[in-house]
Amino acid sequence: MTTTAVTTDDLAALASELRGPLLLPGTDAYREEALGFNRILPDARPAAVVLADGTADILASVRFAARRGIAVAVQATGHGVALPADGALLINTRNLDGVRIDPRGRTARIEPGVQWSRVIEEAAAFGLAPLNGASPGVGVVSYTLGGGLGPLGRSYGYSADHVKSIDLVTADGELRFVSPEEHPDLFWALRGGKGNFGVVTSIEIGLFPVARLYGGGLFLPGEHIDEILRTWRDWTRTVPDAMQSSIAVMRFPDIDVLPEPVRGRFLAHIRIAFNGPVAEGEELVRPLREIAPAVLDTVADMPYTRVAEINMDPTVPFVYYERSTRIRELDDAAVDTLLPLIKEGADAVRPGIELRHLGGALGRQPEHPNALPHRETAYTLFAGAPVWPEHIQDVREFQERLIEAMEPWRIGGPFLSFISALESTPEHLRSAYDEATYARLVAVKDAYDPQNVFRVNHNIPPTGWSR
Repeated sequence: MTTTAVTTDDLAALASELRGPLLLPGTDAYREEALGFNRILPDARPAAVVLADGTADILASVRFAARRGIAVAVQATGHGVALPADGALLINTRNLDGVRIDPRGRTARIEPGVQWSRVIEEAAAFGLAPLNGASPGVGVVSYTLGGGLGPLGRSYGYSADHVKSIDLVTADGELRFVSPEEHPDLFWALRGGKGNFGVVTSIEIGLFPVARLYGGGLFLPGEHIDEILRTWRDWTRTVPDAMQSSIAVMRFPDIDVLPEPVRGRFLAHIRIAFNGPVAEGEELVRPLREIAPAVLDTVADMPYTRVAEINMDPTVPFVYYERSTRIRELDDAAVDTLLPLIKEGADAVRPGIELRHLGGALGRQPEHPNALPHRETAYTLFAGAPVWPEHIQDVREFQERLIEAMEPWRIGGPFLSFISALESTPEHLRSAYDEATYARLVAVKDAYDPQNVFRVNHNIPPTGWSR
């Protein structure tokens, strides 16, 4: 690829083709739109930011970038930032927020700026639910392209497993309809290959007949963590597919947005999402309630529209440092290795450590296979926290120690749904896949983006790419 300098005249010509604004360096609007939810990359300097107002704007932007030999970066919410968009043309899709529910077909057609909270509310009007994530502010498209693990995962699978079709602008500036029948290789790669193959202009996903959950959180005193972790581990081996759970251990910050009983305390937060009758859910959760008196117990019957209350994920933009991996099994040796690391969080600044139970439908291939690897994984391990500058080195060193300590039980590298800016090298991404899946993804990249136009991401380089 030949890269040429982008001039003021070039940008003026692009601006004349757009309905939405083209934001240039040196303006407040440019700085604001270049920032994402995770401010871990605060100094990105794209050549310009397109605040897209429709598919035509995306087509014009990709064609412009391809002609000039510059990269295209794409952002909706910025939860999953990977690399700074320096010198790239950044397409911000947040204004493309259309949602159309088909209650008879149990599907939703969604534009690329839509967040999960919007789809949850729209689908609930028909007694339906999407396979959303734990946080309502995450963008639907980027979440789904990375797989998507949420509170209905063990019941129905990953979000990517239930994509029906995708409208996509590819690197050659063409709009393609991608489905199991049309461009099947691209359909396979998009669902798990993240943002490597184009700009999604709309996506059609399946919905499910879920109106309520038995869900919430058990907040248990951290001094009982040995018994809590072992009991939860043993319990996950017995529960039905309708039970999704995770356990997060941390010292909760002393801030007003949290319930008063948990502020400033070192606690184990067991998150419950049971897709079944309340009485059955109560009986299933009973062994966890018997471990120790709860500081707070919010597990109850709830409308699905309140699903975000289960995990209580952060909703405020900040600097978040995150690492993840997959765990084959939590045997006694794995638990013994984890416990001392978890306990460090009682008296020091440490990221929260979370384990999510997988299995069930997450372990089965969908009707149309996709690029999500390692379905045999039993748990995910995640360590993340909002980080102030004075704690960055300490947090990063701890996260590295944690990942290295779990080497005997790990499967590959980062977990795709959680992969972060700290895991943005080609080596990190390659390790997230098995060899056969990665080789197939490279072949699709070679076919649809041989010049690596879409490289400001967790990148799968085409064959021969050396930059």
